[in-house]
Amino acid sequence: MKKITLFFVLLMFSACTQKEQAGSQTSVQENQNQEIQTIKIDGSSTVYPLTEAVVEEYQAEHQNVRITVGVSGTGGGMKKFVAQEIDITGASRTIKDTEKEQALQNNIAYTELKIAFDGISVVVNPKNSFASSLTVEELKNIWKAGSTVKTWKDVRAEWPNETIVLYGPGTDSGTFDYFTEEVLGKVGAIRPDFTASENDDVLVRGVEGDEYAMGFFGFAYYLENKDKLKLIAIDDGKGPVSPSPETIKDGSYHPLARPIFIYVNNQSLQKPQIKDFVKYFIDHSGFLAGEVGYVALDDQSLQTEKQKIQ
Repeated sequence: MKKITLFFVLLMFSACTQKEQAGSQTSVQENQNQEIQTIKIDGSSTVYPLTEAVVEEYQAEHQNVRITVGVSGTGGGMKKFVAQEIDITGASRTIKDTEKEQALQNNIAYTELKIAFDGISVVVNPKNSFASSLTVEELKNIWKAGSTVKTWKDVRAEWPNETIVLYGPGTDSGTFDYFTEEVLGKVGAIRPDFTASENDDVLVRGVEGDEYAMGFFGFAYYLENKDKLKLIAIDDGKGPVSPSPETIKDGSYHPLARPIFIYVNNQSLQKPQIKDFVKYFIDHSGFLAGEVGYVALDDQSLQTEKQKIQ
């Protein structure tokens, strides 16, 4: 009798052990499934600080989602986006007609989402004691294709006869596109003799390292490096205006204030983790925008953008 009882105890123990092992295997499998949830993001260096802030907050709450964020510029991000290599791209301009055509050819539908406002900062070296503002026309004369401006004296007669050393975003940058279109009248219509980089750190170091240098990039990046740079006010005919959250939002910092965007592949948007992340992005872009130097959309505008992904 004892042997029979012992047999059944061992049998029950074995069954429980197998059940626990099966449960453990299921749990491991579930964890593995959770771990492979990925989101691929690339694009604008201007949008990157806000994207990075949102991703950091999101991953603190969703450790089963792995998000990679690249910074190849608006144009570089769009190339990857229309080739379906990434799920989301940041853009400091709207999508171009050529990019729309490429997306159509590759059967890629997408959703455009406005996430904040930004201003383009024109900066000089902190040792520059003579230049505090420029008119839009002076800015155009300095940067336009075929410019004859070589020195600061060529801009204003009372300024030093010192060569202006120029730094600006590369051609894959949405900031480059916006600046050249709004200030110079045509996308890409810029003088060739400037140091171009998609990496804003390179531009900051360049201006910081030369007393007579000038550069331009996003306002948020200026805020990150304002101890190394001097901001130039821009006069569009109504007096000099410096970029600030207030002047960018009310449009008085004209013509260098602009909206920034993310573009989401609609096929990717069908994935629960990506849809959840994009909703989170819109919900949190309001307060995070201010933290990283952008101007937040108002609540009504944020709701309008969020409705696009329902």
